Amino acid sequence: MNYLAQRFELSRGVGGDHVRSMEGLRGLAVFLVFLVHYVSLVEPWIIKGSSVLTLATALHRMGNSGVDLFFVLSGFLIYGSLLVKKQAYFRFMRRRIERIYPTFTVVFLVYVLLSFALPGQSKIPAGVPQAALYLVENFLLLPGLFPITPMITVAWSLSYELFYYLAIPFVIAAFSLRKRSSLWRMAFFLILSGLLAVYCAFNGGHIRLIMFVSGIMLFEVMNGVGKSCRPASVIGLLALALGLSATLLPVSGSAGIVVKIGILSVTFFVLCLTCFRNSSGRLARAFCWTPLRYLGNMSYSYYLVHGLALQFSFLVLARVLPGASFGAWFFWVALPAMFLLTLLASGGLFLLVERPFSLGTAKARPSAQDVALAS
Repeated sequence: MNYLAQRFELSRGVGGDHVRSMEGLRGLAVFLVFLVHYVSLVEPWIIKGSSVLTLATALHRMGNSGVDLFFVLSGFLIYGSLLVKKQAYFRFMRRRIERIYPTFTVVFLVYVLLSFALPGQSKIPAGVPQAALYLVENFLLLPGLFPITPMITVAWSLSYELFYYLAIPFVIAAFSLRKRSSLWRMAFFLILSGLLAVYCAFNGGHIRLIMFVSGIMLFEVMNGVGKSCRPASVIGLLALALGLSATLLPVSGSAGIVVKIGILSVTFFVLCLTCFRNSSGRLARAFCWTPLRYLGNMSYSYYLVHGLALQFSFLVLARVLPGASFGAWFFWVALPAMFLLTLLASGGLFLLVERPFSLGTAKARPSAQDVALAS
């Protein structure tokens, strides 16, 4: 345990009471994302008509909300760090790039090499100019906000993150938000998110950007108008259940997506507020469970590489058991086994790349802000 603590522990008691439960929330978020890709890959191995497939479909839909929880936490942390202390824009962006790109670059290069080694699985266009443009677009994290197929499937969300990093300092400066009251700032962002929601309901668009606003609201309530608000653990748990259930609503189209994301933005706000405000409550203590926090601490590495580890594992399984199909038992037996394999791959990436190049060495511990901003 001491070995693990030295390498996977980041908070070291810094950053306030909310940091440890925040690490656990990241662990939940990345596990939800794991479920999405696990269900997609295990489904062909399950006998058609098996009862577990209905549950698998529900887990797949719920799992997509893991990215939204990441967005809420990023919205809270980045906005808070910029509002509390004015930072030079290019210094801020340099730190964000240093946080994102070392690990992303390694995974990006692995995908490029695999694309040439396995041309049948490659997403890179055939022509040299087209291939070069596609690689540049992906390396600059354009897929997501722009209609470009991501080479690394999950990297679309990094496009949202990067856009938020680029935009929020300008918004804070342009509207003099540091000089405004908390209520003024909350009204401002609620109006912006409302306008975006209306537009997306009729025209489609990037409605998930309002999850960052949910994080902004969380910061304002934590530090302004809602300082006395301490929701009970049962409220946070009910909010989590309601948010995950909302992903199963039988609504479709642009308006349906807006409804689901709108519910998630509120319920994840309540979940995080409960954990951060009521740090001694049972829910917050549950998210402070050490294994869950360690998963959260390496969540960025896990997020980037778990899909590749899953695909490799199922390809090996296909070679060993070609054309096989199983009952519901296989779903439950394979789930922990595959999760363990993804932990090994992402743990290696975290220890070899993310920890030394993005978070600092054991002799140079990350600051409280760096711990909080790890995502």
